[in-house]
Amino acid sequence: MQYRTLGRTGVQVSTLALGAMNFGAIGRTSQDDVTALIDKALAAGVNLIDTADMYSNGQSEELVGRAIAGRRDDVVLATKGSLPMGDDRNRRGGSRRWLTTALDNSLRRLGVEHVDLYQVHRWDPSTSDEETLSALTDLQRAGKIRYLGTSEYPAYRLVEAQWAADRHHLGRFVSEQPSYSILQRGAEAEVLPVAQQYGLGVLAWSPLASGWLSGAVRAGQTMTTSRSKVMPERFDTTIPANAAKLEAVEQVAKVAEQAGLTMIQLALGFVIAHPGVTSALIGPRTPEHLDSQLAAADTVLSSDVLDALDLIVAPGIDLAAAEKHAVAPALTEPALRRRS
Repeated sequence: MQYRTLGRTGVQVSTLALGAMNFGAIGRTSQDDVTALIDKALAAGVNLIDTADMYSNGQSEELVGRAIAGRRDDVVLATKGSLPMGDDRNRRGGSRRWLTTALDNSLRRLGVEHVDLYQVHRWDPSTSDEETLSALTDLQRAGKIRYLGTSEYPAYRLVEAQWAADRHHLGRFVSEQPSYSILQRGAEAEVLPVAQQYGLGVLAWSPLASGWLSGAVRAGQTMTTSRSKVMPERFDTTIPANAAKLEAVEQVAKVAEQAGLTMIQLALGFVIAHPGVTSALIGPRTPEHLDSQLAAADTVLSSDVLDALDLIVAPGIDLAAAEKHAVAPALTEPALRRRS
């Protein structure tokens, strides 16, 4: 296992980090399943576990908390808040009112007194950076959070947040969590360069592109990834973006074969090869999944292999741009681009 510094914090984290989205109802995993996965990951050198309050409506945090009981100090523990936790319109977003409550709820579910990294799960356009950062800074000073982070923030919002922290003498975000893979390379255009400029750590999620790069999705065969049942629209190859992904996957498979690597090793090796990436978040549901992903821990791709991947999907290009979560409101809300 390799280790890198999370931004400028001095905290060393493994280049493969354990994502907990599949823990609980989403991945149909029990406490015994989760504990076994965490045991195996920690034994292999993984030291960062990333979860969120909305994963299985809090169940993921509860399962993680019980699994790490008695060895809290061995884990760099990260969670996230701001996405909806119920129908109440105030049980979401980046306000002081909600983040204070959301964090306390997460700490209770995890059974800990603090988290190492607390991330705003999505930028909230209705809340100012000063409001969000002021609340998080107070929680940090209270000892409930060690570091502040973001997830799926557009690049310009990362910059604005850094400026707001400077102007108002508040805590800074030290990390960003974007979607990044061979098939979804949009983060290379702005998010990763901005992260590098401001010294932010990057925890890349979905490095296997929701299973497209796991080897479970190939032309002419029945899809075996669990995501195809949960999000069938993302695997319907009659949709042009998915057809483009399938064509790219077939080419990626050839590169992996020529390099003597599994597709998973190639996909994870690609993500952690980027100089702006700190860790790739893996999301295993079974021990077999975890074993296949841990096999990429020491994968180093040659320039020839990386060049070959550039020819399949050009740098900065998302093959399925509609799947991105960091879309500017001006592109999704007509009222923001039309005079009244």
